[in-house]
Amino acid sequence: MNSTLLKHGLLSGAVYFCCMAVAHYFGIKQPLLFVYYDTPFYAYQDKIISFAVVSYIALFYSAAQHRAVVPAALIVLGFTVLGLASVNVSDALASVLNDGQSTTPYWIQTGLITAYFLALLVLYLREKEAAVTTD
Repeated sequence: MNSTLLKHGLLSGAVYFCCMAVAHYFGIKQPLLFVYYDTPFYAYQDKIISFAVVSYIALFYSAAQHRAVVPAALIVLGFTVLGLASVNVSDALASVLNDGQSTTPYWIQTGLITAYFLALLVLYLREKEAAVTTD
């Protein structure tokens, strides 16, 4: 079983991803819920994203319930951070931005998701270490 803090951190992620799925489904382009909130989009793609985000919801909820699932959630979130960083520096993103439009808002959001990832990682490693120490 996960520590209370880790469990709540993972459940918070499940709630966040629920909000993200709703935002994508309904086209509610708000920062944090919609990382690339001010870029052109196709509504059908965002509906697909909303359905895909359901897997994150299930994964983070499951990880909150079962410690064995936490590494998978961390790996997925780590790859998400790498993917966002890749998009942030891509020519594809640059091609849809207005002249002089900054990518700073996207980097801030990527940084916040990275901070969340690192917080979960630290909580998981601390809990794992405590479990080894007590065995």
